[in-house]
Amino acid sequence: MPTHRRAAVVTLVTAVLALGVPGLAAPAEAATSDLYVSPVGNDHADGSARHPVRTLQRARDLVRARAADLKSDLTVHLASGTYRQSGPLALDARDSGTNGHRVIWQGARGTVVSGGRQVVGWHQVPGRKGLWSAPAPQGLTDTRQLYVDGSRAQRARGAVPVQLTQTATGYTASSDTIAHWKHPSDAEFVYTSGEALWNIERNGLGQWTEPRCRIASAEGTTITMVQPCWDNSNKRVEFPAIPGRTVSMVGPGHLTNNGKASYIENAYELLDQPGEWYLDKAAHKVYYLPREGENLARADVEAAAAEKLVDGRGTASAPVHDIAFRGIQFSYATWLTPSRPEGFSEIQAGYTITGDKGWATQGLCQYVDGGTCPFASWTKMPGNVSFAYGQRIEFADDVFTHLGASGLELGAGSKDSSVSGSIFTDISGNGLEIGGVDGQPAASGVQVTNNHLYALPREYHGGVAILNGYTQRNTIAHNQIDHVGYSAISLGWGGWPDKIGDPATPNPSHDNTVRDNLIVDYMQMLDDGGGIYTQGLTGTSMTDGEKVAGNVIHDQWGLGKSVYTDNGCTYETVEGNVLYNASYANVASRHTDYRDALGNNDPTLVKDNWWEEGTADGDNKGLVTAGNKIMTAPSDVPSEILDNAGLEPAYRGLLDRRVPSPSVPEAPSRVGTSTAGADALYITFNPTFADGGSPVTSYTARAYDTATGNQVGQQSVSAADFKRTALVRIRQLPSGGGPFTVRVSANNAHGSSAPSLASLPLTPTAASTLPGAPTGPRLRTASTAATLSWTPPTATGDAKITGYRVTVSDGRDPIDVTGRDALVTQPSAKGMFRVIGGLKPGTSYTVSVAAVTVAGTGPTATVQATTRS
Repeated sequence: MPTHRRAAVVTLVTAVLALGVPGLAAPAEAATSDLYVSPVGNDHADGSARHPVRTLQRARDLVRARAADLKSDLTVHLASGTYRQSGPLALDARDSGTNGHRVIWQGARGTVVSGGRQVVGWHQVPGRKGLWSAPAPQGLTDTRQLYVDGSRAQRARGAVPVQLTQTATGYTASSDTIAHWKHPSDAEFVYTSGEALWNIERNGLGQWTEPRCRIASAEGTTITMVQPCWDNSNKRVEFPAIPGRTVSMVGPGHLTNNGKASYIENAYELLDQPGEWYLDKAAHKVYYLPREGENLARADVEAAAAEKLVDGRGTASAPVHDIAFRGIQFSYATWLTPSRPEGFSEIQAGYTITGDKGWATQGLCQYVDGGTCPFASWTKMPGNVSFAYGQRIEFADDVFTHLGASGLELGAGSKDSSVSGSIFTDISGNGLEIGGVDGQPAASGVQVTNNHLYALPREYHGGVAILNGYTQRNTIAHNQIDHVGYSAISLGWGGWPDKIGDPATPNPSHDNTVRDNLIVDYMQMLDDGGGIYTQGLTGTSMTDGEKVAGNVIHDQWGLGKSVYTDNGCTYETVEGNVLYNASYANVASRHTDYRDALGNNDPTLVKDNWWEEGTADGDNKGLVTAGNKIMTAPSDVPSEILDNAGLEPAYRGLLDRRVPSPSVPEAPSRVGTSTAGADALYITFNPTFADGGSPVTSYTARAYDTATGNQVGQQSVSAADFKRTALVRIRQLPSGGGPFTVRVSANNAHGSSAPSLASLPLTPTAASTLPGAPTGPRLRTASTAATLSWTPPTATGDAKITGYRVTVSDGRDPIDVTGRDALVTQPSAKGMFRVIGGLKPGTSYTVSVAAVTVAGTGPTATVQATTRS
């Protein structure tokens, strides 16, 4: 039965009340062996429709008694309601289907498997206006997530209140402020990366990372950080003969920017904004500052407690198999490793370095004595729902939300399994993980189709929507991925050795396909990623290598590529995609194939795409580009290609199921300022990608005098205009005043977010020196359009570049080029490109481009070319 029809049948059936048990019905055609579960059932019952059991664990035990010799599918009917789990529903081979039949865990509308504990008994805190507290739920010793009426609350955070000087074990602070906090060892430093831009700092361990380490102790001005997180983030081994090159070949060997933290999180003293919370573990008390309109006397407040909701524990010799989960919401699970001494020492895509002296050996294989193999086998973020060695496991019509690790993990040995018609949102890390990179059997035959993944990751911002490791015959198709902080889909691993002239790490991957997905508004927070990112060998030939086809990918914010062929990416075919509104490139990058000494590039075919990049046809030593078409707008693309990408018609109703319940948006991030004149500031920032279930309509920037803390200026901009320009301008600041900081709020139909963290302080100044001319202009022509590319000027005068002006010799009005890439490509020395349409075939054109700052328009760089006849 098609998924949408099956869901309708389930809704109709479970709307009936059976024998006084809400949400439970006994269809006449149901198999006599079916089992029934209800939150108001009794585990001493027999599990019949008349006498349902209460817990998933009891239902599992009854399944074991019946599953050894199934004559038909065995369905476990879960009535509507919340099933609270203190630990996972653990499944192994005994819980599998048999004789070609499945065990189906079937939810009803409103079935929730929860790892949460309700927080009740709220009262106002004397002497702290607006602050409320409640006893921590029994059994809750720690958590990293709190939710109020289905909306994620923010762990209390703020600027680091002291100046820090990095030491071998932590920091020396400029004062003993932190030492006087209630519980300094609860607090966690967060190191947000991304490209350096204006006065936005690049911290962390690479532009794609956001590591976290907790304070171990604060005594006087000495701050000691937890181990091994600190050493794993600061002592990564480097090649003696290649200064600055880590043996991992991924990112720097230590926290950048002298170990400066972007902010500090999880302390009572940081509670100052609506929507913030803190768990005082010693006092066993939860504190919360309600948002406008929240009533804690009526609100459902959930603290995520369990770290795992479902744990499929198959083995190579005894796989767990033939199990389906349908119509179930999985919610309110946490992940506590980052709060422990291990911390979160990120490498990429949620993989971390772990263990004592992990920095010295983990995943370093042949390159150091005692290195563990295979190369790059670091520690993957776990899934709150996970299966290892699962065969023919199905997830359909499910919701993965309010989760503190990765949502769903189909790990090593997964085979012939599927995820379809499901929603992944409000997840702290990766949405869906498939396979691994640690030498265990590859996942194979996994189908990921017609899912909606959005508004993630919420906590570990280097996470991705879909993470696919070393796998075989996997298909990722017809999904919609939107509003994500970093890359949308990441495939492969282990290609980094090409940085030192070695071949990519051998791996078992082959015959993987990524097709017909719709990816939009991605890389909203971090940089150096892509819509579809691939690393390492993808097969043994162009025949069985990875296929990226029919995807529509547009509106990238961070610096990266639509389709990113990174280190060692070999035998990938990129064909028939629609790629536009990227920052830096549509398809890149070229890498040398070091499997031999011939000097060729990694074999790659880029064919018949609609794009803006405009690279000419050719064969660059194995990197083949052929038949690609320059597009000036989506209307240039045949409608059937655009319509085919994303969710298929039967699944488009997923887009109307907004999870969580509508609320105010999350705050924007990474706010930066530059001078816009003697009394004005330009502001840029990373937009909100978790909109609270209601689109962001505008942003409001507010300037504050750092000496007094008083607000001295304000300006709002529509979300559409900010997406187009990436700028807000606050004028008429106090003459001769400053420095000023700026905080930005996001606005939707339900109100305004809490303000962002503040920008670094800046005093505006008059600007009169023009920027230099761009360099290396090129014009790549088609018959009626051309792609103009250039490199930003190295000299920007006494202000920052805010755009470019393009002039075409046919007399049209100048073209103003704006957007985030216009800002970020100059400090990173990356190229720019724009498409010029409306040209005549066989005609010579002269095109000029000049940089624009508040001081004016600089000198031009000029190029001439003739369109194709």
